[in-house]
Amino acid sequence: MQNNARYRIVAMAVGLLLAAASLLSAKDFPGGIRLDRTVHDFGKITLKDGPCSCEFTVENCGETPFNIQAVISSCGCTTPEWTRTDIPAGGKGTIRATYSNDEGAFPFDKTLTVYISGSPKPIVLHLRGEVVEK
Repeated sequence: MQNNARYRIVAMAVGLLLAAASLLSAKDFPGGIRLDRTVHDFGKITLKDGPCSCEFTVENCGETPFNIQAVISSCGCTTPEWTRTDIPAGGKGTIRATYSNDEGAFPFDKTLTVYISGSPKPIVLHLRGEVVEK
């Protein structure tokens, strides 16, 4: 019985740590703008993997709608797509980025500069990883 109780305590502690980590990774910005994260790490990928995509979630925690006006990539190897309609209070939108992964084996750190109405300055997102031969 003691082992079962220990297991439950450890499982609960791990669950609380994971929940806290997910809350801490979210980033809040002026104007009620919240992003689930500002960095996506692809880790190690190979050239054979082809294009790699990720998605950032944008949440409106404010009281007035806002919109993602533009997302500018640091280079032509990264293509952004984003929610084009207003995001109402309490609503969510997305920014999807696709890295072409065709430039050879090397570490990379690409940026997306995001312009959102009501935000005094742009938000910078990072796509990181390392392309390896095999």
